[in-house]
Amino acid sequence: MAAPHTRVYRFAALLHMLQIASKTGATLSELGNSESATSVLICAAQYEEALRNQDDPDRTHEIAKARVTTLYFSSRMEAAWRDKNEGLAAFMADKIIGNDRQLSLLSTRDRELLATKLLDIGKSILRTCHQSGKLIAEGSRAPDTLRWMQKAFQIIEPLACATSPELAELKRSILRSLARGYFLASSQDPENLTRAEVALEEVISTIDPAVDHTSSEYQQLRWMKLAVVKRRKAGNTELLQALVSIIDNMTFSENDLSDILQELRTLPQQYDVVATAIKHCIRKALDNTANIPSIERLLVTLLFHCSKGDSHTKAMKDLEESLQGKFSYLLRKESTKAILVCHSEILKSDIELSKIATSACVTLIWQYGDRHYHASRWTEAADWFICGTHAVFSSLGPSSSSKCFRKAALCYLQQKEYAKAAFAVKRSPKNDTLNFRQNVENLTEAMTLIRCIVRLAIKLLGQPGINVLPLIHTLLNYFKSAKTLVENVANENDALVLRDLSWLWRTAYNCAVEGCSNWDNHPEEVSNAFDIARQLLELYISKTLTDVEPSTYLCVANASFAATSGRVILTRERLSGAEGVEETLRSVSAEIKSCKARISGLLEKVLPDDRSHVISFLHLLRVFYVEAASALGEWSSVLEMIEEAARADDRSLNTFEAFGDILAILHACLTHSQLSLDKFSRWLRSICSILLSKGTAPDRSKAIQYFDQANAVLEEYGDLVEDGRPLYPVDERLWLLSTAYNTGIECLQSVNHVSPFDSAATFVCVTSASVVDEAKRWFECATVVCRFVPDAKARAEKISETYTELLARYTSD
Repeated sequence: MAAPHTRVYRFAALLHMLQIASKTGATLSELGNSESATSVLICAAQYEEALRNQDDPDRTHEIAKARVTTLYFSSRMEAAWRDKNEGLAAFMADKIIGNDRQLSLLSTRDRELLATKLLDIGKSILRTCHQSGKLIAEGSRAPDTLRWMQKAFQIIEPLACATSPELAELKRSILRSLARGYFLASSQDPENLTRAEVALEEVISTIDPAVDHTSSEYQQLRWMKLAVVKRRKAGNTELLQALVSIIDNMTFSENDLSDILQELRTLPQQYDVVATAIKHCIRKALDNTANIPSIERLLVTLLFHCSKGDSHTKAMKDLEESLQGKFSYLLRKESTKAILVCHSEILKSDIELSKIATSACVTLIWQYGDRHYHASRWTEAADWFICGTHAVFSSLGPSSSSKCFRKAALCYLQQKEYAKAAFAVKRSPKNDTLNFRQNVENLTEAMTLIRCIVRLAIKLLGQPGINVLPLIHTLLNYFKSAKTLVENVANENDALVLRDLSWLWRTAYNCAVEGCSNWDNHPEEVSNAFDIARQLLELYISKTLTDVEPSTYLCVANASFAATSGRVILTRERLSGAEGVEETLRSVSAEIKSCKARISGLLEKVLPDDRSHVISFLHLLRVFYVEAASALGEWSSVLEMIEEAARADDRSLNTFEAFGDILAILHACLTHSQLSLDKFSRWLRSICSILLSKGTAPDRSKAIQYFDQANAVLEEYGDLVEDGRPLYPVDERLWLLSTAYNTGIECLQSVNHVSPFDSAATFVCVTSASVVDEAKRWFECATVVCRFVPDAKARAEKISETYTELLARYTSD
C-alpha cells in the first residue's frame, strides 16, 4: 500500500496530466488537427479512468477532480462534434449532465463556460435548420437542438444570474434559442408552441423598459412571439396583444412600419384585429408629430382595409375613431345600420396632412363611394362621400368637401331621403345661402331654402311607415336655425324676414298641434315643438312695428301652457324608479313658475272673452306647482301657492279641491317624518272644510276618507306630547269630533219620508238607505275621535245615545 504522501503526489500528477491532455486535445481540435486531437484525448481517457479509480477518502481533491473531469468530458464533446460524431458528443454531454454531485462542485465560471459550449452546439444545429431562407428537416433536427439547449439551461438555471450581467445575458441567449427550437419542433408536438411562448415571456420579462425596450434584439423576441401565436392559431385577443406589443415599442421608422403593415396583410380573415392594430398605430404615431409620413401611410392603409370589410357600419366606426372628429348617427327604421353624418371639426391633435397624402385619401374615398353608387348601394355610398368632408382633409380646400357633399346629396336623393339630401346641401361650403352670418343679399335666399326644407320634412312626416323621429329632429332644428337667422338680422332689415317669420311660427304651431295626435311615443318632441313655436311667435311680435291681433297673444299662452303641461305629464311618467328625481322635479317646477309668470303677463293683452281660458291655465299651473312642491317637500312654497289661489277669483274652490287630491299623501309624509302633526291637522281641516261646504254626497264621501286618515294618525301619534302639550292640537281634535257628529245629524235630517203609495217611493227608499249608511259612518267616526279628546267616555255615551234616538226617529217609518 502506497504511503499517504505518495498517494497525494500521484493524485496531483493525475490531475495535472488529465488537465494538460484535455486542453491539448481541445486546442488541436480547434486547429483542425483531428487525428492528433483524437490521439491525445484517447490518452487523456486513460488518465481520467486512473483518476476515477484513485481513492480520495478525505475528499481533499474533490473539487479539483470535478473541474478536471468536466474539462475532459467537455473537450471530448467538442472534438467529437467537430468530427461530426454526434453520438459521442451527446454521450460526453450526458456524462457531464448526469453527475449532479460533480456539477455542484463546479465554480460559477466553469458552469458558465460549459453552458456556453452546449449552447454553441445547439445553435449550430439550429443554423442547419435554415438553408437559403427556408426551413429544412424541421421535424427531425429540431428535437436535437432542444436536447442541447435544455442541457445548457440545466447548467445555468441554478445560478444567480440577476447579479451578473454576463450570466443574465447568457441565460437570455439560451432562452431565445430554446424558444426557436420549440417553435421548430412544434410540427412534431404542438405543445412545444406553449413552451416556446413561456420561454419568450421569461426573456421579455427581463427587459428593462427604461433602457432597452426598443432595441432590435428585443423587438425580434416580440416578432417571434407573434409567430408562435399565429402558428398555434390563438384567438383574436392574443393575436392583437402580440401586435400591440410590437407597435408599442416601434420607432416608426420606414422599415418598422413596412414590417408591421406587411404582417397585417397576412391576416385577411381577421378584419377586427387588423383594423384595431392600424388604429393603435395611428394613436401611437400621433404622439410624435415627426411621424406625419407614418400617419399618412397608415391612414391610406386604414381606408383601404375598411373598404374590404363585410360590415359597412363597422368600417365607418373604425374611420370615425381614427379621424378623431365628431360624428353623429341617424338610425333608419328599416335597418339597424347607422348612417354616418360627419360634422367637420378640428382634429384633437395639431397634425396637418400633406396635400399629396390628402389627395390619395380623398381619391380612395371617391373610388369606394362610386363603387357603392354604381351598385345602387346609396346609403353606403353617401357615408363614404361624407367621410371625405372631414377636417383632416381640409388641406385640399373647400372645393373638395363641397364635391363630397354634393355626391352625398345625390345618393340621398336616389334613396328618397330628402331631409338628408337637404342637410348635405346645407353643409356644403359652396352653399352660401345657409351661412347665417352672410350679408343681406343672401338673407332672402336662406329663408326661402329653409321654408322649402320645412315643407319637405312635413310632407315626409305624412308618409306611412316613415321613421318620424329623425325627421322631427330635422324639422325642429330648421325652425331653430331660422330663429337664429332672424335674431342675427339687423334691425333695419327686419322687414325682409317678417313675412317669413309669420309663416314659420304658424307652421311650427300647427306642427306641434298635429304632433299631439300623430307623433306617437315622442311627447318630449311635442313640447319642444310648442316651445320653438312660442319663441318664433314672440320674436315675430318683437319685430312687428304695429300692434298685433289679441288672438296672437292667446296663441302664445296656448303654446306656452301646452309645452309646460306636456313636460309635467312626461315627468310623472319618468319619476317612478328613476334616478335624479329631485333634479327633474326642480327643473319642471322652475318651468311651471316661468310659464305662470309669462301667462299672467298676457291676461291684459287677450280679448275679454278669452281671459277665462287663460285664467284656467293659471289654475292648472298652480295645481302643477303644488304637485311638484309637495313631491319636493317644499311646504312653504305650497302655502304661498294656496295663498295666491285664495286671492284669485271664484275658481279657487276648484283649485283647492285639486290641492286636496294632491295632498292626500300627507299621511305618508308623516310616516317619513316630512311633515309636523300640527301642520297635518291644519291642512286636513282646510281640505275637509272645502269639501263639506259644497254639500254634495260625493264630496262628503271624500271628506270622510280624510277623517279616516285623521283617526289613523291619532291612533299612531295621538299620545305624543311635547312641553306638556299634545303634538296633535286639542282644538283640532275637538273640531274633528264636532264636525263628524254634526255631519252625521245633517245626514239623518235629510232623510225624506214619503207615502209607500207615492210613485217615487222606490227611489226615495234607496236614497234614504244610502244616507242612513253615510250617517252611520260619520257617527262611528265621531265615536273613534272621542277616544282622543278630554272627557272621552261621557262624550262617547252622548254620541251613542243621540245616534240611537235619531236613527229610531228617522227610520221608524
